[in-house]
Amino acid sequence: MSTQPALAQLAEDFLVALAGERSASPHTLRAYHRELHNFVDYSIEEHGVSTAPTDIDHKHIRAYLGELYGRELSKASVARALAALRSWFKWMARHGHVAQNTAALVSTPKLPKHLPRVPSIEQMNRTVDSLANKPAARPAKGRQAETSAWPERDRVIFELLYGCGIRNAELTGLNLADIHWANEVILVRGKGRKQRYVPLGDAAAEAIRIYQPQRESRLALAKKSTPALLVNHRLRAHQAGEVRLTTRSVGRIVKRLAQANGLSADTHPHTLRHAFGTHMLEEGADLRAIQELLGHERLSTTQRYTQLTTAQITQVYDRTHPRAK
Repeated sequence: MSTQPALAQLAEDFLVALAGERSASPHTLRAYHRELHNFVDYSIEEHGVSTAPTDIDHKHIRAYLGELYGRELSKASVARALAALRSWFKWMARHGHVAQNTAALVSTPKLPKHLPRVPSIEQMNRTVDSLANKPAARPAKGRQAETSAWPERDRVIFELLYGCGIRNAELTGLNLADIHWANEVILVRGKGRKQRYVPLGDAAAEAIRIYQPQRESRLALAKKSTPALLVNHRLRAHQAGEVRLTTRSVGRIVKRLAQANGLSADTHPHTLRHAFGTHMLEEGADLRAIQELLGHERLSTTQRYTQLTTAQITQVYDRTHPRAK
């Protein structure tokens, strides 16, 4: 009988460390929990309940990935499962549970390169401008409004996602105190507790100034308080009484308003972040400056925008040059 801790317990220990040391988002933790426990269940089914991490080699992991393909999972889903296993085995190697990261010996499935669809500058300007000075919509009973229920707040959402290029989770995590008016910057808390300052543009600053008195009056009327910049429309409490707007709500707001203004049906908050990087590059911004603004750890991540604009240039060439056909 092995003296190693049970696989399931080691998975839980890693998830606790992931939440504490790396400050992983709830979404990441849920995904890792699912992937690791699926692998643990597979391992126990194949090799017994006493299976220890030292019993697992790269062939075992390859067999598991083959099982996932057999369930008709996509290459992207299989790659996510392998990424979770690599992180777990790396942690176990660091803490002496295994001699090496055996998951690192398994090749990542080759994924097709899908470049994100990005709205044009004109489309983005039209969408954000549509929220300025627009009265709140009152949806018919039993129907969802196609326009904004709180245009001033939703304009702030678009101005910060597109105007500052921040992530959805970074947006909902913003507090009023994070807006440094004197320096015209916003303190953003990114992945892994990393912080960065991003410029607060004139349009975003104006949107916040218009929204802020409404926020204060609504909170005062409801006799509630919160440090959060963005609050939900009905000030409904969640997560220990917090009325902070959630990432899920932001996703719904962005999708609804994007469609109402003629943007693609698959527009989501990260689309606006992609648009920020792409449009800055198109207008001549330095790639490293964009990297800093987006909070990318690696320049290779930012270089995706170069590929995107190259693809757009190629489309124009193919459509217009007489020798391209």
